[in-house]
Amino acid sequence: MRLTLVTGAAGFIGAAVVGRLLNDGERVLGIDNLNDYYSVDLKISRLERLRELGGDRFIFEQADFAENKALAACLADAEFDRIVHLGAQPGVRYSLENPHAYVQSNIVGHLNILELSRERRVTHLVYASSSSVYGGNDKIPFSVGDRVDHPYSLYAATKKADELMSETYAHLYRIPQTGLRFFTVYGPWGRPDMMPWIFTSKILSGEPIPVFNYGKLQRDFTYIDDIVSGIIACLDAPPRDDGDVKPGGSISPHALYNIGNNRPEELLDVIAIIEQACGQKAILDLLPMQEGDVPRTFADIDAICNDVGYIPKTTVDEGFPRFVEWFKSYHGLG
Repeated sequence: MRLTLVTGAAGFIGAAVVGRLLNDGERVLGIDNLNDYYSVDLKISRLERLRELGGDRFIFEQADFAENKALAACLADAEFDRIVHLGAQPGVRYSLENPHAYVQSNIVGHLNILELSRERRVTHLVYASSSSVYGGNDKIPFSVGDRVDHPYSLYAATKKADELMSETYAHLYRIPQTGLRFFTVYGPWGRPDMMPWIFTSKILSGEPIPVFNYGKLQRDFTYIDDIVSGIIACLDAPPRDDGDVKPGGSISPHALYNIGNNRPEELLDVIAIIEQACGQKAILDLLPMQEGDVPRTFADIDAICNDVGYIPKTTVDEGFPRFVEWFKSYHGLG
């Protein structure tokens, strides 16, 4: 039975991917450093669910993939043939406060995973990029063929650097790779630093919610189950090394895809959906645009739809009430 290595296995998207692989009967080796960027208890709860689901088909190692010696030591006896690299230091706003964490995790860490892929001759490396690489792109929708030379945050710059490093390794060592530019992922077991959690928590407690750019924001919100389906579809379809131009413009076995919902939503409309699910009105604290943020995201997903059959199915009218229901249950709010 094949073994897949998943980094960031205790994270939001990572844990969801591990869960899907385990449900499909596969074996998974997950690694995560369980840092305290947000609640470690939440990460441990995700891991407990995965252990219950997978039994001995799920192996977990606490390790920091940005520490090369520690990474090599924990994987020395493991035999895996593909990697889903989802571990990273996330968050646009936190990159303004702690830039060194982003370079260490997202650049040094990505290099370590590339070297691991080269040494092990993996059949496919799927890794997380971000829609943040588009910066203030005025062309709508965002396409993987667009230039992304003007990032608005260090986080975005590190993700663009990851794509460039992956292209280099795909060219030099012919390692099949797929980079996925995620668009505002949300859903049950999500992150406390993201809008759905912050807004739901504050609405339920009667606190004002921070609404940047005075609510004039659009986001291509993508439900976690749809994201996972796209990741697995890509994982099972590594790009061919046949000299053809891949999505993103590469002639190496390296494809870049947007993975989103292909439908930008007005932030104020989404707040109304959360209000209804919470059964309470929100108190809006209208604020100017936050440094490093962008006014809109909108994914052109034609390439991933055509190549691997990715079709997002969950609307915000369905997805956000599911998140609110999970949030209440997780916090014992009835």
